[in-house]
Amino acid sequence: MKLTATTRASAFRAALLGGIAAVALPTAAQAQDRDELQEAQEQVDTDGDNIPVARDSSTGNTIVVTATKREQTLQETPVSVSVTTGETLERAEIRDLIDVQTVTPSLRVSQLQNSATTTFIIRGFGNGDNNFGIEPSVGVFIDGVFRSRSAGAIGDLVNVQRIEVLRGPQSTLFGKNASAGVISIVTQEPQFEFGGSVSATYGNYDQVVLRGDVTGPITDSIAFAIDGGYNSRDGYVTELNSGERINNRDRWNARGQLLFDNGGALRLRAIGDYSKIDELCCQVNNLVAGPTTPLVFAAGGNLVTGDFFSDTAFLNFLPRNEVESYGGSLQADLELGSLNLTSITAYRELSNFQDQDVDFTGLDFIREIRDQKVESFTQEFRLTSDFDGPLNFLLGGFYFNEDINQLSSINNGQDSRLFFDLLAGGGRPGTLAGVEAQLGLPTGSIFAPGPSTNENFSLSNESYSVFGTVDLTLFDDRLTLTAGFNYTDDNKDFALSQQSFDPLSNINLADAFIVGALANPAFGGINAQDPAQFNAFVGTPTGRAVFAQVSQLAVTPCPADVSNPAVCNPLLGLAALQFLPPFLDIPNAVEDGRTRDDDFSYTLRAAFELTPELNTYFTYATGFKASSVNLSRDSRPMFGDFVPAALPPGVPGVVGGSQFLAPSSPIRDAGLPITNLTTGSRFAGPEDAEVYEFGLKGSYPGVSFNLAVFDQTIKGFQSFLFTGTGFALANAGQQSTRGFEFDTLITPVDPLDVTFALTYLDANYDDFPNSQIGDLTGRRPGGIPEIAISTSLQYTHDFGDTGNQLIGRVDYSHESNVFINNGLTAIRDNSFRREVNLVNTSLTLALENGVEVSAFARNLLNDRYILTVFPGVAQAGTISGYPNAPRTYGGTVRFRF
Repeated sequence: MKLTATTRASAFRAALLGGIAAVALPTAAQAQDRDELQEAQEQVDTDGDNIPVARDSSTGNTIVVTATKREQTLQETPVSVSVTTGETLERAEIRDLIDVQTVTPSLRVSQLQNSATTTFIIRGFGNGDNNFGIEPSVGVFIDGVFRSRSAGAIGDLVNVQRIEVLRGPQSTLFGKNASAGVISIVTQEPQFEFGGSVSATYGNYDQVVLRGDVTGPITDSIAFAIDGGYNSRDGYVTELNSGERINNRDRWNARGQLLFDNGGALRLRAIGDYSKIDELCCQVNNLVAGPTTPLVFAAGGNLVTGDFFSDTAFLNFLPRNEVESYGGSLQADLELGSLNLTSITAYRELSNFQDQDVDFTGLDFIREIRDQKVESFTQEFRLTSDFDGPLNFLLGGFYFNEDINQLSSINNGQDSRLFFDLLAGGGRPGTLAGVEAQLGLPTGSIFAPGPSTNENFSLSNESYSVFGTVDLTLFDDRLTLTAGFNYTDDNKDFALSQQSFDPLSNINLADAFIVGALANPAFGGINAQDPAQFNAFVGTPTGRAVFAQVSQLAVTPCPADVSNPAVCNPLLGLAALQFLPPFLDIPNAVEDGRTRDDDFSYTLRAAFELTPELNTYFTYATGFKASSVNLSRDSRPMFGDFVPAALPPGVPGVVGGSQFLAPSSPIRDAGLPITNLTTGSRFAGPEDAEVYEFGLKGSYPGVSFNLAVFDQTIKGFQSFLFTGTGFALANAGQQSTRGFEFDTLITPVDPLDVTFALTYLDANYDDFPNSQIGDLTGRRPGGIPEIAISTSLQYTHDFGDTGNQLIGRVDYSHESNVFINNGLTAIRDNSFRREVNLVNTSLTLALENGVEVSAFARNLLNDRYILTVFPGVAQAGTISGYPNAPRTYGGTVRFRF
């Protein structure tokens, strides 16, 4: 049904007067009854952050959200949902999803290694930032279209109507990956009256942001909208070798829309968009200078130590990150009497290229290149009833098809051999040449400049789901009983292959010792690499005894200053240099490279209107996320498919990949290569979520509030850890979070809105005995703050009856002090903690003629903290981390017409 809007400027002023949170497009019936609704009922809205509030009677617009795939007022929506409006995004100078967390305390967003590695976390659950095989537990939808990877959802927000953050499992309403929650971004539709806006921002670090949008009719039944933006900013970090700036902004986006609406039963909305990011990101600084740090300096490198927040870094080349995201969607809405049929069809492509100095030292040492491409097709159908009686339903289907391809490599630089030579020789060069001579390798071949690995990873994912809800209303519509379901079938096929070129990493040091020892006449004088000779030798009692003795010595490390092969294996010290061992390709004769998952999830809810001002609900819901695949060079066969040799404590695991010592296993028995092979995981199994939630929503004159108390558990939470060269992926047995979310808005006088939102999280690994760093059972997951607070104060001063206003706003965001992680190589309560105290502010002069002038500051008090930490790449004992951004400020001029 057709909507004819007032001008954008006047609509914006009306929204401002009411502190509007989200402006939903009304149906024709709603438009016809608007005046009656304004006079007949108490209206509900939000303050522009995430709090429902009784509407000022001067505006009287009902705020509608679509959190449950139906249009409902925020107070009536029986889920824990926060809403951030386009007005709030503009007032707070929020430009992307990373900044949305400052007004939504249950949401955490972080950007780490590059512009594409962004993680969304709700109630302490979330993953998938730096490995394209791991789908995020928090689903991101833009205009109903699923964005399967965070890199496809991190562009600047332009012309957004509202952002809904749904907390807890949502699998019965969203067909794909909503085990922890959903971020739903709703943008403005084309309008049938001409209008638009333009804005320009200038800030420190020479930030320039340009935005514009225009909309209007093409015919009586077709409207268009075009919007776009450009965001450029110098980096706030100085790379000291070149003097160049990194952590910059260089991105742009464009979008076009067409809307067909002739007032009849059929309504069509087509969207096409393109965004491009081309940035130098991201800064890493040193937190702990390990024992290898002096070798970095000795090899001619440098790194910043002892001043983590100096906003300086040493690199030997600037990090490149290019992200392209584009696609199109078509939404069709068809009214069939009391039924409404919706179809959303979408196709998207995403490419992500990064070229990064991953040793972060200034040495020409280790370089990583990734070239990733994602193609996805989605189709959703929904049939929704609007019966007059007590029973209504929603029935939907969702289809998803995606292909991922990644070409990547690790490359040695010109300084790699010198650094590792010093490392092998305890600070003295020449050791690697001796090793090459001893092992019969070409001179200069170990850590030679050039590729160390070439990798080709691919993943195909096809899934479908059927979902629905049934609502039964009783007692004069005061009680609503809801039952929902989702059946998902998910199939993944993956293939990983890798070439490892370093000759030292291709030698098992225990096998090399055994071959050398058995070639000695004193130990038999045989060629152990000849199966016939070896089998004949160990077929005798003497040979078996000699082999047992040699095998024991082969896995016995030498004490300091001892290198006698009669008592130990002097080669084992070189295992610390075998960073990139041979890779067992998959699929193979044992591993099929497939996952096949299906699940039935459901929701049961009772919602009751206690009074016209107070609603309550209770929900029990389950959720599901299918298996994730480890698309990294740390993808390893599971224990059982391969069984490595038993090793004494302190012997690196790669030694267990021994042709002589590894016991029988399917992979070994199939004749597959096992040199230096270790075990791990190829994929993590599904996540199963469960939540009990009680909610209370109230809206009274001058004050409103939301309260949600929950107990949420994810069984098989897909946890992954950066190991220094790749990622270890594993299922936690069970992770739980209990807590509450409370938010309120108080309007003591009409011009003043005060919001306060508090999230309390009691998070715990209930069962995680086999994590990469040890048994985490009973421990709090790192990085999840116990307390998160978001509060704001907004004051609007009207200059008489002129229509001119002055709007001042202050936001404060706090996260309580928390361990950043549970350890890097072993469990420890380390000293790396984070506490967040961010203050953002803005002051806007809005004139009646559509002109606005704003000044803003983000992170006004320049609060600095550590985002995360990780082990230094090929630098044992060194710990690096990512610092947060410093204070930014500037001004914006905007014109609405």
